Amino acid sequence: MLKYEALFDEFESLIQNGQLKAGFKLPSIRRLSEQHQCSKSTVLKALQELEKRHLIYAVPKSGYYVVQKEFDGKSEPTAEIDFVTSAPSWHQFPYHDFQHCINKAIDTYQQELFIYGTPKGLPSLIKVIQKQLEQYQVFAKEEQIFITSGVQQALSLLTFIPFPNERTHILVEQPSYHLFVEQLKAYKISVLGIQRTAAGIDFGELERIFSSQKIKFFYTMPRFHNPLGTSYSKKDREEILKLAVKYGVYIVEDDYLADFEENMKVDPIFSGDTHHMVIYLKSFSKIMFPGLRIGVAVLPKPLAVNFQLYKRTADIDSSMISQAALEIYIKSGMFERHRNKVRLSYLGRAKLLYDALEKHSAQGFYRPSSICMNAHIVLPNRLNSAHLIKNLQNQQVLVETIGQNYIDGFHQEKIVKINVSNTNIQKLDQGIALIFKELNNKQNYYI
Repeated sequence: MLKYEALFDEFESLIQNGQLKAGFKLPSIRRLSEQHQCSKSTVLKALQELEKRHLIYAVPKSGYYVVQKEFDGKSEPTAEIDFVTSAPSWHQFPYHDFQHCINKAIDTYQQELFIYGTPKGLPSLIKVIQKQLEQYQVFAKEEQIFITSGVQQALSLLTFIPFPNERTHILVEQPSYHLFVEQLKAYKISVLGIQRTAAGIDFGELERIFSSQKIKFFYTMPRFHNPLGTSYSKKDREEILKLAVKYGVYIVEDDYLADFEENMKVDPIFSGDTHHMVIYLKSFSKIMFPGLRIGVAVLPKPLAVNFQLYKRTADIDSSMISQAALEIYIKSGMFERHRNKVRLSYLGRAKLLYDALEKHSAQGFYRPSSICMNAHIVLPNRLNSAHLIKNLQNQQVLVETIGQNYIDGFHQEKIVKINVSNTNIQKLDQGIALIFKELNNKQNYYI
């Protein structure tokens, strides 16, 4: 074995077994050569190999540091039991890993990062995304794939671009993603709603709307609905697609939590689309961090030209440095390792949530086949929800209702949203118990 290989193996072992912690600064090259009685070039070659394996990263004029490799899912201590915050905690993301990828992106792409890119996105990232989408049974050609500044930008562009069906109304599930609802309100877009509950939607009503209204597209979250937390069955997804094709309505499928799916046999609506009526959207915000602002849109070819035109006039291109860093993060295998750890951690949280809901609900609680970090509780009509929330807040339990998730004029159900993305899991059961205690408190009801 060559000397640099032995040195590489020694450091790899120290890093993997935790003797060298994340963020630890390695001694200087000169110091290492003295310690191991070898030349500086031997040390440098070993360090370069460690960097190639993403075990360490280099900071110019500073030195080499150990890359963060562990995801422990631990929350910072807090007195509050937070069932409101949905964004992942910053400490749950291996930022040293991504910092390394940013450094590598700058080294790799250099001047390309400092000029305008393309409205479609970084071509090399699109190739990587194309391959990754196949894991979700989304098979698309490169020309169909667009990198956007988050899913929010994709939704905005789809709202305004003309569609081949030449229609103007948008149909959304009620309740629905609150930021899209706010956008529709702000721009006074012609929008209709269809009620969605834990049981799904009324397909008779869906067909009535499709057949009688000029629906441009139907915006839906088939998997892990926000804010309900429920998912459509395979039969439901097939029926939605069947009706969309029959009446010439496009489907905008927001699969923002695809990475958290436990059952790999659950396919998106897009996978069964042979008529090019489904637009598939995917986000990286929940699995990584919201500030990355990278989303993916997969479009039928007839929509691609207008989408690219409107995107170019909106922002020229999405952040090139973020795209380049994400490409390296995925290609290196870091993303897959991180995703697997996050999925296991969040699945554990979801199980604790539903166990607590079943334990403390007197009527029993519906447990869907696919569970995620958010669920909901339908409140009795006579309950004073504002009073309930205030009483829980006084006990340091944070919850919220979902009024912001409804379009104007649509009947609003009294629903409390429960999200455990940032909940102190040691206090999760206690928090759910307190919620049901207050639900049984007669003082929280109108006389």
